[in-house]
Amino acid sequence: MKKLPKALPLAKMWGLVLWGLLLLPSCDRDNSSTEPQNKYLVESKLLTELTKEQLSNQLAALSPLLAGLVRNGVKVHRITYKTKNTDGAEITASGAIVLPAITQPAPMISVQHGTIRSESEAPSNFSPGTEAYVAGSLFSALGYIIVYPDYIGYGASKDVPHPYEHRESLASASLDMLRAAKEFLKEQKDVKWDDRLYITGYSEGGYATMALQQKLEQEAAGEFNLRASSAGAGAYDKTSFMKYLVNNRTSGEASRNSLYLWVLLTYDRVYGLNRSASYYFKEPYATQIQQRGKDASINVSLNEIITDEFRKSLADGTDKKFLDAVADNNVYDWKPATPTRLYHGDSDRLVFFFNSENAYNAMKKRGAANVTLFPIRGGDHDTSIDKFLLGTLEFFTAIQ
Repeated sequence: MKKLPKALPLAKMWGLVLWGLLLLPSCDRDNSSTEPQNKYLVESKLLTELTKEQLSNQLAALSPLLAGLVRNGVKVHRITYKTKNTDGAEITASGAIVLPAITQPAPMISVQHGTIRSESEAPSNFSPGTEAYVAGSLFSALGYIIVYPDYIGYGASKDVPHPYEHRESLASASLDMLRAAKEFLKEQKDVKWDDRLYITGYSEGGYATMALQQKLEQEAAGEFNLRASSAGAGAYDKTSFMKYLVNNRTSGEASRNSLYLWVLLTYDRVYGLNRSASYYFKEPYATQIQQRGKDASINVSLNEIITDEFRKSLADGTDKKFLDAVADNNVYDWKPATPTRLYHGDSDRLVFFFNSENAYNAMKKRGAANVTLFPIRGGDHDTSIDKFLLGTLEFFTAIQ
């Protein structure tokens, strides 16, 4: 549920270096016109073009090693495309596509970004210092086509609320972005896609990646050549996660509580429950949350502010509507066919490790042969990112 920080510490910078070293493609088109036959792509716009020298100079400010990895320039496009909102209505969404300035065919990586709190962080804005800007430009400068969906609630759809951790909209917005990217690439003359697709993401991006993978395999199996999926620290078992938060002590950090509130309030809205905050929360917290929503500053363990009525209704199953809403967002109990890795810090205090452990166990029980769990020993949510990146990119390199 967290984004990569704008000011990347040295450890995370090494993670990017390792990613770049490992993801050199072994094996890719630029025209912003939109053809009438496009079903998903609405329009495209060239945002910026960075030469190899410009990229090297920018990355040198972060690390001389990064500058040394740059092999080509890049072109960054913002695309808008058709997808569905949570109510099923058509909506225009957006995202960024970063193209390498190379002549040989290139594979594609779809990166589902982590939690962002401001519009400037949306991939399609390609703001300096953001995840999409740093990682996207670096990896594309190594010869990869990088696709970054904004999700609903950012970019072209910024006027509607982001449906935080909502399975269906994250999956459909990401899948429709891939479909629009396919249409966009058919119009390009300089870069060709070799049809290989890899998907990855961390935290909310990990959850979105798992939701996208399930949708790709179950609803769009013939559309893409999905080679591998790597998901990091996602909240896949929503039912167990929600019950844990209601009944157990957590860190009590306001920034983390705001993310838990964001999920609960999103489900309340999207599934039409529309309950007063006083049903879920005790005073004085209920009033704060009613007024400020996810931005309420709650600095005690979340279980301390839950009402007895709500807690009991979850325990005895009488609040079926809420429980059904939560269960509709589970993405842990299914059988992936694509080679899949799950990375998670076993000391994660934000998105607890049992999410990945439960997913792995459920998938293996269903007979999944290509799913592997990689516990990151002693890793918390932020400190596990580097090992996730390194392992992911070793994985993608091995799966040609």
